[in-house]
Amino acid sequence: MMRNHIRTTALAATALLAALSLTACGGNDNGNDGKSDAAAPAASSTATPDTGKDAGDAKETGGGKADAPAENVSTASKGSTGGSGSGSGSGKSSSGATGGGSKSPVTCTGSNTKVTVTKVSRPINHLLLTATNTGSAPCYAYHAPALRFDDAQAAFPVLRDSIPQAVVTLEPGQSAYASIGLSGEPDGQELHKGTHLAVYFANKANQGSTGASAELTLPAGTSWGDNGFVTYWQSEMDDALTY
Repeated sequence: MMRNHIRTTALAATALLAALSLTACGGNDNGNDGKSDAAAPAASSTATPDTGKDAGDAKETGGGKADAPAENVSTASKGSTGGSGSGSGSGKSSSGATGGGSKSPVTCTGSNTKVTVTKVSRPINHLLLTATNTGSAPCYAYHAPALRFDDAQAAFPVLRDSIPQAVVTLEPGQSAYASIGLSGEPDGQELHKGTHLAVYFANKANQGSTGASAELTLPAGTSWGDNGFVTYWQSEMDDALTY
């Protein structure tokens, strides 16, 4: 009996120790879980800077800060072009004026044109007058130029058969042409050696001249006769040289 009681007591003690051991192990497992749970915020805190960095990158590349300057520049550029009625818009308006914009046409004269005289091979005994608009507004080359060779007492005859269908209008930089037949039909007329030519511009009513004249030096060897002629201003060189 005594042995059985001791054995029973030993078994009970062994069972108690086993239970205590299991309890201690369970406490250690819970402690490990606690540590794992504490490590989770640390990982989360490491991720937070990464997330913040990505958000910053998004603002720079596609966010408002990167797009806003581009929009502002574009808007400012449009504003400059569209709102510059007296700036760059004026330039466009000025260029449009040459096609019938704000600048009204004026009469061509020696002060707003450059006039040249050249000798041509065909037709023979002919000179070509060229008047180029050097002004900033269109000008009308009315009727025919009035010519005076050297000290001649009368103006050179005008060929009425050369009247164009419309008044020649010169935009800035454009030219009008008139041909000069130096001797007309040969009929034994006396020829005069010429060195100087004055070119006068007609007014709209074709009553006298208007504005400054152009004073030109004739090509060497020029001779003219009283039966010569000058054509009306033409818009094309070929048209002027057909007479």
